[in-house]
Amino acid sequence: MGHQVGKRHRPRRGSLQYWPRTRASRPYPSINNWPNLSGILGFAGYKVGMSHIVITDNRKNSTTKGEDIVVPITILEVPPLFVYGVKFYKNTPYGKKTITQIWAKNLPRNLSRKIKLPKKEVNGNWGISFDDLRLLVCTNPTKKKKPEVFEVAIGGTNEEKLQIAKEKLGKELKISEVFKEGEQVDVFAITKGKGFQGPVKRFGVKLLQHKSEKDVRGIGSLGPWTPAKTSWRVPRAGQMGYHVRSEYNKWLLKIGNDPKEINVKGGFLNYGVIKNQYIILKGSVPGPRKRLILLRKAIRPSKLIPPQVPEIKYISLSSKQGK
Repeated sequence: MGHQVGKRHRPRRGSLQYWPRTRASRPYPSINNWPNLSGILGFAGYKVGMSHIVITDNRKNSTTKGEDIVVPITILEVPPLFVYGVKFYKNTPYGKKTITQIWAKNLPRNLSRKIKLPKKEVNGNWGISFDDLRLLVCTNPTKKKKPEVFEVAIGGTNEEKLQIAKEKLGKELKISEVFKEGEQVDVFAITKGKGFQGPVKRFGVKLLQHKSEKDVRGIGSLGPWTPAKTSWRVPRAGQMGYHVRSEYNKWLLKIGNDPKEINVKGGFLNYGVIKNQYIILKGSVPGPRKRLILLRKAIRPSKLIPPQVPEIKYISLSSKQGK
């Protein structure tokens, strides 16, 4: 008997947990679930790009504990958000229903590019009975004319929520008022769009042989004759990328106030120079450069990540233009 070669096995690339693979409705997501914590629970920033730093590993069970290690990082520029309103909700059998909104008096001029502003001053009733309230915030973009608007939840009792909402309405909200260094955050973003792709690139289907009856970069069969329908599990061509995705427990290594500490020579590739506050997250973040990334306090924090921020020995400031 001749030598039998083992069959090469590789799992499929396209996860069936994400379905349907449709395009996102807008270039930044919304957050539907919030952790049961106190205070303001979310923020947002623009993706600048990636780099690397050297830190002293302070993870308790790490094999490199106490050693200097190189870790990849993602840099987000986080200009202050403006709280332009407060929205009150009431719980119903069909979900949360909006009761009323209270708008700030000093609305930004460019906010009218995004939403329709009230024609006259809106004086809402702070004493209304409610089950939940959210801050309505808008970004102050430096790279575009039109701001992004979204909701940010507040945790705690109704009295605490009201107090925070009254304090922040009509004022700027900074990243340092929401997060602190060493904390874990969840990120929400729209991934890079790759357009309409075939099953080979989209799901990792192997190429057919050159004698195949129709196409080489297709699938061999759509399924059996009975049942006479095509299963949704069959890898088909379609939209790839530009999907809403969330990633959990990103380690917030630094909140920086001086852009000179992080700006590279010639500016970041396809982004430019950072002019506002910035944060450094360990690892990667979905989406291309300049896209808005929403941040939330970790809803299920990992016990393996310590709450203490590690010592940063070196931050790479080399130009990224040679990539």
